Amino acid sequence: MSGSTTDRSNSFGIPRVSRRGLFGSALVAAGAATAGAVAGRVTAPNENDSRTVAFHGARQAGIATAAQSHALFLSCDLASRDRGVLRDLLAAWTETAAALTAGHRVPDKPDSAPGFSDHTDFATGLDPARLTITFGLGPAVFENWSGLSDRRPRHLATLPEFAGDQLRPSWTGGDIMAQICADDPQIVSHAFRALRARMPGLGNLRWTQHGFLSRPVDGGTPRNMFGHKDGTANPVVGTAEFDAAVWANAPEEPEWFRGGTYLVFRKIRMSTAEWDMLSRPEQDRIIGRRRDDGSPLTGNAEFDPVDLDARAANGEPIIPAAAHVRLVHGIPMLRRGYSYDYGTLVATSATTAAPVPETVPAHDHPEGTAPNHTHGGHAQLDAGLLFAAYMNNPPEQFIRAQHLLAASDRLNTVVQHTGSAIFAMPPGIDLGESIGAGLRL
Repeated sequence: MSGSTTDRSNSFGIPRVSRRGLFGSALVAAGAATAGAVAGRVTAPNENDSRTVAFHGARQAGIATAAQSHALFLSCDLASRDRGVLRDLLAAWTETAAALTAGHRVPDKPDSAPGFSDHTDFATGLDPARLTITFGLGPAVFENWSGLSDRRPRHLATLPEFAGDQLRPSWTGGDIMAQICADDPQIVSHAFRALRARMPGLGNLRWTQHGFLSRPVDGGTPRNMFGHKDGTANPVVGTAEFDAAVWANAPEEPEWFRGGTYLVFRKIRMSTAEWDMLSRPEQDRIIGRRRDDGSPLTGNAEFDPVDLDARAANGEPIIPAAAHVRLVHGIPMLRRGYSYDYGTLVATSATTAAPVPETVPAHDHPEGTAPNHTHGGHAQLDAGLLFAAYMNNPPEQFIRAQHLLAASDRLNTVVQHTGSAIFAMPPGIDLGESIGAGLRL
């Protein structure tokens, strides 16, 4: 069927053509999907519907969007070093994302056989739950094979391996990524399934990571697996501070990328059992904030200024020299991370490295405890943080901060960085365009 046009039509009433024929030109199907011509009815997305987040616009959704409750990060490699494959995968994913985020059916692939449909009914009857699908491009996309090396975003380069990293290749890197977020985990799974269905012949799955996030009933800052509030120092969306930290508008950036941003992704395993064996005051000194209300050790409320010069009566800094807050203070970036808890499923998999031996802080034992006792297999647990941070200058933001943390952060005794990736997140697109339209693939 390749290279031929058929008389069949897809669910949007668009004539089906071969994959290259359909995606090599402007993405008409994506425009039709967003316009909402579905099953004989026209229903444009309602911008006032809080359950729908617009896919098209100056910026990609899922960055400045208020974080949803569930997320899946997907990284894939191109099936071949072929610019046409890159173009086709981005076009196919754009078409799919535009439909799903608007609450429409999964569009059928152009070469689907009669009687087959890519619409699975897995999410039928469910609302979009604020679904966003955000796409990024890895460093390898801009190597010489693509002819795009002169359009590489200024700071898009593989992250260095920092002191203490325990990275696993199976959780690192990738050519193209998709961040799928929604308030319903079934919607997230449905979107992943739909994107994966467009990958055969175009991309090979590299890794996925699933996360969750719950906000307090008062709408306050979410907490991480250590029980501390995470994201207190985030710049506020819509402010000059946010724009200066997140959006890539520097004149040194290629024109097509201006208005985009960079995503640094890190899979951080957190030794929750060992953390729970530390006293609460000790936990607070490690972080530099109080666990109960998120206030800095030098203040009384979460958003009080952090005073790094404050001293205790004995002359020691109130916020310790190796406290996490001190080391990252004054380095703004948008943290949009999610907790994860895989239990032992991943940590004990035969495809991963052997579990790290149990190392626990000094602690007391009940009388009669055997000297060679174990700690319940805690070292096999894989739970922690899917660190996802958006910024416009990774060397001066994340890389600078991580070098400082790797050198002396006391959290290093209870965390392990096991996955790492960086992606350039293109700006948004208009109706009828494909993600990365400015590259003119």
